[in-house]
Amino acid sequence: MELKGDAKLLRVFIGESDKHQHRPLYEAIIAAARRHGLAGATAWRGILSYGQSTRIRTAKVLDLSADMPVIIEMADRAEAIDGFLGALNQLLEEANCGGLITVEKVEVVRHLSERHRPPGKASDAN
Repeated sequence: MELKGDAKLLRVFIGESDKHQHRPLYEAIIAAARRHGLAGATAWRGILSYGQSTRIRTAKVLDLSADMPVIIEMADRAEAIDGFLGALNQLLEEANCGGLITVEKVEVVRHLSERHRPPGKASDAN
């Protein structure tokens, strides 16, 4: 599937220690996004943050936090993102954790799958 033009970017902010049924919540979210057929999802680990609690979390060696921020990003057509929000909210409710979910309009300039790459060319996106 090629995604191009108007789309939505879904961004989820959670903690690295958040769990869903004994599994990292970020893994559960990405697996659910895949089951829902979203174009793709990426989890990022933050190096410094604070949230509603105003407690600073850092990746510095002397002050290593066990609960670093994780940001999961997914971009897809508006209908696909909107259709996934219910499942995402349910995952966060079941995990009984805090978090922040944002959605913004974006324009996808290029999105091609691996099969559109000429034979023999290595992947540099993953």
